Amino acid sequence: MNVAETWTLAARGPLRGTLRVPGDKSVSHRALLFNAIATGPATVRGLLDSEDVAATAAAVKAFGATIEQVEDGVRVTPAPPGVSPAGPIDCGNSGTSIRLLAGLLVGSGLTATLTGDDSLRGRPMGRIVDPLRAMGAAIEGAEGGKYAPLHISPATLTSFKHDLSIASAQVKSCLLLAGRHVGVSVREPKQSRDHSERMLRAMGATLTLKDGWLHLAPVQQLSPVDVLVPGDVSAAAFWLVAASIVPGSELALPGVGSNRTRTGVVDALLAMGADIEQGTIMAPGSEPVCDLLVRSADLSGARLGGELALRALDELPVLAVAAANAVGRTVISDAGELRVKESDRISRVVAGLRACGVEVDEHPDGMTIHGCAGAIPGGGTVDAHGDHRIAMAFAVASLNSDKPIQITGAQSVRSSYPAFREHLESVLG
Repeated sequence: MNVAETWTLAARGPLRGTLRVPGDKSVSHRALLFNAIATGPATVRGLLDSEDVAATAAAVKAFGATIEQVEDGVRVTPAPPGVSPAGPIDCGNSGTSIRLLAGLLVGSGLTATLTGDDSLRGRPMGRIVDPLRAMGAAIEGAEGGKYAPLHISPATLTSFKHDLSIASAQVKSCLLLAGRHVGVSVREPKQSRDHSERMLRAMGATLTLKDGWLHLAPVQQLSPVDVLVPGDVSAAAFWLVAASIVPGSELALPGVGSNRTRTGVVDALLAMGADIEQGTIMAPGSEPVCDLLVRSADLSGARLGGELALRALDELPVLAVAAANAVGRTVISDAGELRVKESDRISRVVAGLRACGVEVDEHPDGMTIHGCAGAIPGGGTVDAHGDHRIAMAFAVASLNSDKPIQITGAQSVRSSYPAFREHLESVLG
């Protein structure tokens, strides 16, 4: 168990230099999971070293796959068929791990139990359990399947068509993995991140999109695919905001993933008046990347909702910090899904901003932030509540605040960005 950490951070001047952000968390999970069910070994380079990805690595090892360090990354060798885990698989705090693993394991002939920490056991699982059961999966969970632990037993699946009520890459990916042997069709109200579709196509699967329906044809086998994990745009978001709000900053971020389903944070900041230069988009693998250069700028309030809010969902906490430093009001809407993340991120951000002297109105699906037109008052204590993105967002807030900000529960950053504090020190010189 992580030892509790409290950070007290204060403004220390501009951010300068070059910072290479860690590997993309979403792609890292999928590179391990998908290659664990392929027909041969594959090499993954740039894998994120974090607690969430470590949970996925431990999970695939539990049903027989091997992961070994090699000179330029890790080597994933698929699991032999028919190996059920010896005990429960602990997914820690990782919603991606538990939801994608559920899809991978149902219909596989294996028996498994998926669980996690207190936070994960409180996150909604009915959104995957109900459609999996409709496919014929034998899956049970707490309170009738609403929550983990999830218990999976052998069952025969049938082809299935599912209309998602919310756009969710985790639910979509879960159903694609479950339906890989029998075929499956899914439709979302808006497009969520498409890392799974890209990787499955690279492994030989046939996916088609027609009239909003994404159809995966039955897959006899998945070919292994070497993966170069791009820099995580969600990690880059903290530095994009930090360099934007701290006067005199100029920061280069090379090799950041530029998948359009993930770059809403860049578009949102540009809409607020940020000074961000995007380099040439390259495609060294299935995921595009580009170099980013950000300089400090005077930000203005904006409306962040609809499709933009979906593409920047994980980054909305730190965008709220940008809004607190801006001139005028920023309205964040259509983001109710933030309430069922690692914490209720809407209420946590609102509480944190208010503790730091920022006027903010809370709404069911977002918030209205009344910008301070520069440095925020600060001086408050923010409880990260076990949520890595809350901890890092308010670390960024401290960089342009009149008084230091204390952040309790800062150890949560290890789930996605263990080197965050070290990187912060490096760009502050």
